[in-house]
Amino acid sequence: MKPFIYTRAGDPAEALLKGAAPGAKYLGGGTNLVDLLRETLERPDALVDVTGLDGDITAHDDGRLTIGASVRNTALAAHPAVRERFPLLSRAIVAGASAQIRNMATVGGNLLQRTRCAYFYDSDGSRCNKREPGQGCDALEGFNRMHAILGASPTCVATHPSDMCVALAALDAVVHLRHPDGERSLPLIDLHRLPKDRPEIDTQLRPGELITAVELPALAFATRSTYRKVRDRSSYAFALVSVAAALDLQDGLVKDVRLALGGVAHKPWRALKAEALLKGQPATEAAFLAAIDAELADARPLRHNAFKIDLARRTVIAVLNQLTETQP
Repeated sequence: MKPFIYTRAGDPAEALLKGAAPGAKYLGGGTNLVDLLRETLERPDALVDVTGLDGDITAHDDGRLTIGASVRNTALAAHPAVRERFPLLSRAIVAGASAQIRNMATVGGNLLQRTRCAYFYDSDGSRCNKREPGQGCDALEGFNRMHAILGASPTCVATHPSDMCVALAALDAVVHLRHPDGERSLPLIDLHRLPKDRPEIDTQLRPGELITAVELPALAFATRSTYRKVRDRSSYAFALVSVAAALDLQDGLVKDVRLALGGVAHKPWRALKAEALLKGQPATEAAFLAAIDAELADARPLRHNAFKIDLARRTVIAVLNQLTETQP
């Protein structure tokens, strides 16, 4: 491991000052970054510990929720406002990693975790454009069962690992950012990039930019929501396919819907085509099937992951059927 300078920021201004230095990285709970350091996939000159910054969760009277970037995943999943107003978020967090990791992991760090693609981590024996641009991608012709079927490119077929981000994508979450040049906000669905020809760039963040908070807008029907994760084993496994959904019905018709997929793309995949097709339609399995088939029409499976298309289709239908049955 390369030697580095460690400092702990006392406030956002100090974090930005130190994070602007060349070769500096922000450190949250370290549940991903420490692994990357150990494998020499990250080689920062300095680590700026930001876990002492805003760790509050604020439930607003208008239904919004503001989550500080250093809030631990366990605290977020257990918060009463999250469990009552946005249950799919609580369920997504609990479905991720282990209890020990959730106790350490922060919200900001969860958003910035890197892919768990085995070829990315195999720096001694595999080619990876995300690790070393221009090197090639051995996953394309290798064992690609866990890899992307949507939004991939000839340079990278890795998937985004976060469960929490899939729920946040479904909930129209907004990420608040701070930079020495000022503050800005991004919809979470725009924070992460598809690989195209630059797979080494994961997000739209500028160098030195700091995530300060995540905001969930008021969404009354999010109380009728859920998250389902399909994986190889029930504990500590990344999603083959996951589905975050919220459904609002009126007189048997879909008044509104939110739908996002995990385990299928380089970023949390908001199923906007399916949502548009479902609105105003009867809440039937036939309508659900037509909507998800339209969303998956552009899927491009690899040698070992074509099963994800049908798995995503069946999981979405099962989740929407479940939400339909539990409507008042």
